[in-house]
Amino acid sequence: MGTVEAPEQTSKSKTSNTERITGAEAVVRILIEEGVDLAFGYPGGAIMPVYDSLYDYQEKIHHVLARHEQGASHAAQGYARACGKVGVCLATSGPGATNLITGLADAQIDSTPVVCITGQVASSLLGSDAFQETDVIGISMPVTKWNYQVTRAEEIPDALAKAFYLARSGRPGPVLVDITKDAQFGELDFDYIKCTSVRSYIEKPKLDLSKIEEAAELINNAERPYILFGQGVILAQAEKEFKTFIEKTGIPSAWTIMGLSALETDHPLNVGMLGMHGNYGPNLLTNECDVLIAIGMRFDDRVTGNLSKYAKQAKVIHLEIDPAEIDKNVKTTVAVLGDAKESLTELTKLVKPNSHEEWLQRFRDCDKQEWEKVIDEELHPKSEILSMGEVIRIINDKTGGDHILVTDVGQHQMVACRYTKFTQSKSNITSGGLGTMGFGLPAALGAALGAPERTVIAVVGDGGFQMTLQELATIYQTKAKVKVLLLNNEFLGMVRQWQQLFFDKRYSSTEMINPDFQTIAKGFYIPTNKVTERYNLEAAIEEFVNHDGAYFLEVMVGKENNVFPMVPSGSGVAEIRLE
Repeated sequence: MGTVEAPEQTSKSKTSNTERITGAEAVVRILIEEGVDLAFGYPGGAIMPVYDSLYDYQEKIHHVLARHEQGASHAAQGYARACGKVGVCLATSGPGATNLITGLADAQIDSTPVVCITGQVASSLLGSDAFQETDVIGISMPVTKWNYQVTRAEEIPDALAKAFYLARSGRPGPVLVDITKDAQFGELDFDYIKCTSVRSYIEKPKLDLSKIEEAAELINNAERPYILFGQGVILAQAEKEFKTFIEKTGIPSAWTIMGLSALETDHPLNVGMLGMHGNYGPNLLTNECDVLIAIGMRFDDRVTGNLSKYAKQAKVIHLEIDPAEIDKNVKTTVAVLGDAKESLTELTKLVKPNSHEEWLQRFRDCDKQEWEKVIDEELHPKSEILSMGEVIRIINDKTGGDHILVTDVGQHQMVACRYTKFTQSKSNITSGGLGTMGFGLPAALGAALGAPERTVIAVVGDGGFQMTLQELATIYQTKAKVKVLLLNNEFLGMVRQWQQLFFDKRYSSTEMINPDFQTIAKGFYIPTNKVTERYNLEAAIEEFVNHDGAYFLEVMVGKENNVFPMVPSGSGVAEIRLE
């Protein structure tokens, strides 16, 4: 939405329960009313009244002191993605607020529900370039679903009610509410009513059953149908409905990086990963299917490659909650607007039981080619040099796929997502659309606090890790059981791969002269180990996985290993390279 439209004023009458309290206390009371028991943030002058009020509610809201506001925003994302609740972060004005912007942009493109509350200078100083004043509303407008600046205490309940409703409803996303300091100090008659609707905002499009019928007819008559599923399946909590649908129709199904874990890895109809570094068959056969069914995904350029060469032979069915995504990149034959859970439920009623064994075999034949050319060597390297893939393979063996994977961005991200085995949903947390280096460590912290009963493994590279490694201090302070796996190739690996393949090995500013990561981890009081040779790799990973608490494991991997398959930039998906 990204507007500064004022929140609707709800008609309220005073009741015997109405209290006269400060705006700052109202903020904290509203968080409790909205079910918030954990918030991430960093205090400062303009948000100090809210932090002062938090002091009296420590038993109801646990505040996690991040070491940087960007870390707080990514932790809120990881928390939301792991447990399905709205992530909350707090920051002060000026640099505190601007440090949230990367996290907001990441949450916006990856549809993560986050509410950010920032302090602002007093309303009388707005526009005067006061100390630590920035126009955070103007700055954040392009990267939020909605934002609003509060200048009076009386506005706080309606603004925050709308913020939480918009963050979690429909296609989720981040919102920001900026509250001036005088509004925090000011008083109001507190009476909170949760928001359940907003004028002109359609939470879920009404399902058009005629479109369901059109889609079912195409599917029933298809000879080579193919499903692409994304995070929309997870956000709609439609995993069960999705599985029922594919098992009834027998349609091969491939996932986007954000849709990973919506369907267990070993399901016979799960044919693998889409995209630039996805599996061979899912990319190649996109241009051979006759009906392409996209569910809760947005046809990102990393999935489609060159659009002029993308699935031109196919009739396209798109199940999507956001009308803005329909026909934005790929022209649809049938667009089914609605919540994925509802759409799949109705569609499953109309499709006929089927199997597509010959078509599915095409994917398995491609799997065999990819195994021989790429996967076998990646998972079981004959070289003495350790590979990222074999590390992930051993982790799978030790966890049984029953863990939350949180990745940073780069080669390790692609390898981890390609080879990690998953048995349940909400198990893959990564920066998909924005590709934010530095995301992994703080997001893993949030995930560990959001799902403390699960093992959380952060897979990071030496480049991205150094962008937010200060959050090791937050991990130590919170006692979060984050297991950090650093795959160290002493390069900005993904950029180096492109330089090797497309820039004649001109390695410009990509080689890393790194610090002693072991000493750094020990400096944050986190147990640590380092592996440089294969003989002790498995034992080190077993200790890493089984340790009761945070742990840091560094594995030295091949400096110039590449991630294949690969769809070169500007190429079509059928031009995917195995080497």
